[in-house]
Amino acid sequence: MGYEQPTKYIVNSTDYSDDYEIPVLTAGQSFILGYTNEKDGIKDATSASPVIIFDDFTTSSHFVDFPFKVKSSAMKLLYKTSTEDNFYFLYHILKQVKYNPENHERHWISKFSLFDVLIPDTAEQTAIGDFFSTLDRSIALHQRE
Repeated sequence: MGYEQPTKYIVNSTDYSDDYEIPVLTAGQSFILGYTNEKDGIKDATSASPVIIFDDFTTSSHFVDFPFKVKSSAMKLLYKTSTEDNFYFLYHILKQVKYNPENHERHWISKFSLFDVLIPDTAEQTAIGDFFSTLDRSIALHQRE
């Protein structure tokens, strides 16, 4: 996976409102901090071009397939570098890495990007990625009930 620094997507104001359209994200547990009306510097993630926001200090992550802004630069925006790979599968592989940060330091470049993981062929990645996507949508639907 490749990464992008989020600097150009950082929100200028923390004056959030549910009346605004663009979510402001954090890679932490809260995920959506609020909504902004800022129109510049929006990361245009889509279902065809999603990203993973990776908290560089806690190593938590979220799959994002919608336009957004971010609160701070303490994250990396991860993207796939091979058109062959299933990105949702890669996201779940990333979530399975057993790593507990012990120091307050950035972890993507110094640690996570160096881990070796076994990746199955494209057909198996797609089957697994589609299964997890369906499962995650079902869980989200039941949580809203």
